Amino acid sequence: MSLDLRLSLPAAGAWLVAVLVIGVPAWALTVAIALWLASALLIAGALMSQRRVLASLALGCVLAALCSTSVSLHAESRQPAALATLAAKHTTVTATATTTSALQRDADFFQATITLLEVDGETFELESPALIFTERGGFGAVAADPAEEQDSDLAAGGEDEPWGIGVTFAVTGTLASTAPGDGRAVLLFATDEPEWQADPDWQFDWANELRRTFSAATSQLPGGGGELLGGLAIGDTSAVSDDLDDAMKTSSLSHLTAVSGANCAIVVGLIMALGGRVGATRALRIGLSILVLIAFVVVVTPDPSVLRAALMATFVLIALGGGRPIRGMAVLSLATIALLVFDPWLSRNFAFVLSVFATAGLLLFAEPLAQLLGRWMPRWLSLVIAVPLAAQLACQPVLLLLQPSLPTYGVLANVLAAPAAPIATVVGLAACVALSVLPVLGLGLMWIAWLPAAWVAAVADFFADAPWARIPWWEGWVGVLTLSVLTVLLLAALVTKGIWQTHALTSLAIASTLALAVVVGSAVSAAMTWPKEWQFAQCDVGQGDAVVMRSGEEVALIDTGAEPDLLKACLDRLAIDRIDLLVLTHFDHDHVGGTEAVVGRADVVLVGPTGSPTDEALLDNLAAGGAQVVSVNAGNRGQLGELQWGVLWPPAQVAGIDPGNDASVVIEFQPRSDCLRHCLSSVFLGDLGESAQSRLVAGHTFRQVDVVKVSHHGSGDQYPALYSELRATLGLIGVGADNGYGHPTDSALAMLADAGTAVARSDLNGLVLVSPASRSGAVSVWSEKDVGARH
Repeated sequence: MSLDLRLSLPAAGAWLVAVLVIGVPAWALTVAIALWLASALLIAGALMSQRRVLASLALGCVLAALCSTSVSLHAESRQPAALATLAAKHTTVTATATTTSALQRDADFFQATITLLEVDGETFELESPALIFTERGGFGAVAADPAEEQDSDLAAGGEDEPWGIGVTFAVTGTLASTAPGDGRAVLLFATDEPEWQADPDWQFDWANELRRTFSAATSQLPGGGGELLGGLAIGDTSAVSDDLDDAMKTSSLSHLTAVSGANCAIVVGLIMALGGRVGATRALRIGLSILVLIAFVVVVTPDPSVLRAALMATFVLIALGGGRPIRGMAVLSLATIALLVFDPWLSRNFAFVLSVFATAGLLLFAEPLAQLLGRWMPRWLSLVIAVPLAAQLACQPVLLLLQPSLPTYGVLANVLAAPAAPIATVVGLAACVALSVLPVLGLGLMWIAWLPAAWVAAVADFFADAPWARIPWWEGWVGVLTLSVLTVLLLAALVTKGIWQTHALTSLAIASTLALAVVVGSAVSAAMTWPKEWQFAQCDVGQGDAVVMRSGEEVALIDTGAEPDLLKACLDRLAIDRIDLLVLTHFDHDHVGGTEAVVGRADVVLVGPTGSPTDEALLDNLAAGGAQVVSVNAGNRGQLGELQWGVLWPPAQVAGIDPGNDASVVIEFQPRSDCLRHCLSSVFLGDLGESAQSRLVAGHTFRQVDVVKVSHHGSGDQYPALYSELRATLGLIGVGADNGYGHPTDSALAMLADAGTAVARSDLNGLVLVSPASRSGAVSVWSEKDVGARH
């Protein structure tokens, strides 16, 4: 492919317009009209003056106008005004929707498109991409079509298989609005399990069955190779464990399990090569390649990166058929703008952005880097190194927004995994197809593909466990801009010559030294300002709760978050080895998923009502580790160091309260009269909803407290009178960045402000340490992302 950037700048400008317009869709029509008028004027000027710059500007305006027009046409059906009204009132609705992602058995949420809403006898037709959150963090076995109970929807053991893509279903729940620029137009929190209504269309049903067969077969393969093979072959990462997923991300290998241009190139290349061997005409081979490519997209699911890769491959095939030269950046720009016009909300989709940036990095930088490295090594080795390096340089500034650190061994890990990944992809894909046609051949191919997949997993695990696997970096746009400047200087130093190369190297050395000094200085400053007398530590465990509390020599932990590794890292950082009191407020995954990290380390465990055999198994595991498990309700009391604790909720008679959010254990800590250290008072509210909060207020008189753990991660389901009575100095909110729930909500933050309660939230502040202040009624707060004390 030759390099042609004439379409790239107009496409980039249109992309930027799409990013802005989807954030204010009410302006879309006005912006579109203005851009169409500007396009007409620029086209006329370009025709009269024959100036290329005017033609380029005209093209940019046309592309931006197309994106703006698309936003204007789709905004109302995606996010009608009625949705905002229903969400604001927390109205219970029944939605008819179609799955757009496969449903995993223990998933907290899945993607669907809502086509119909029913509420109070009134119906609303819409076309809203939605994120549907399952009740109690997973739906177990989803209700299947009764007429199909003996069909392929049922697993061998008689349990229902999770649904695939294209299933029409109904679900009851409450709505929450999203920001206008979000790719999901609405969030729906299910109060019941979704109910099947109709099977997918034949093409999706066929693909779902193919994926299910392959998934069931690969589940029998051992180790990391078995977990990874589905992702390497068809992009199905459902079998990848949390530990392996973290290792893949740490070692910069996670892109291998996302279907991309390499997979599409392999599929098309095989069809073209086999067709040539049997003497098929070029037109027939191209037509067959496009058909197979469409089937491939359906099988691997049409995610943004898959659509971009498939569309690029299609454009390349069309260019081949017409005998036209193939220009890589032009093909990428054309595919990008086509998808943005089709769905402008992709402009803010991280998967789409990373896919485009990685491809652009390969097209722009891989060959210059290979030529430079070729001065000191063989050509083949220079290409092996240049390809992952080019992709990483292009994507790393964006990746910083997701994980503020740099992979130390990313390029080396990719060099070692690169030879194995294509083999696992090709043979695994062949196994996936063969399993449904000739199972014996499919099983043989699957075991062959397992070997390179196991190698990739071993590489990921090795480098993830290596010392200094990731280097800390600034968060947010400061970190992105800093790394972008360093990347540009590095590329300039690599590809320029003479005096320009000297200037680039000098600038790079100065900028790198300054950046390193600031990073090291921040780490030293954090270590020096770490408060020794902290009483509360809110761990940064993503979307979940985990708060450590000290009193004297005793330690309590309230909830464990969703991920054992995140909790373990926090406890290690706090030098916490033993937990005297563990409180599991309720059994949602984001509150108990990390419990594995403290099995064998907890003495006493306080729990509320259980709701499933899984809950009981968790408690049995804690008891087997030596913990005393105590089921509590309102009225239970005890001591932790110099503090007294009391359970305020749930009531002893829990009639009408199902296990879950509204049955959360609410626990209060008050200092004893002889308390000398760690004497701040606190209340932990679990995920108690508004109705339960109002009942709590009606049955209990609160004293002012120093710290409140805000209920349900700052959701809008709150009872303001409770927080007005507590008048807490500080509210702790355990919440994950870009969590998809919209937590914490603006209404919850406003409610806390009205109560005079300051906020510390883990998504913005990271680890938060709270210490007693020198004056009464104040607290001292330290956070890793905002070093220093505040009161």
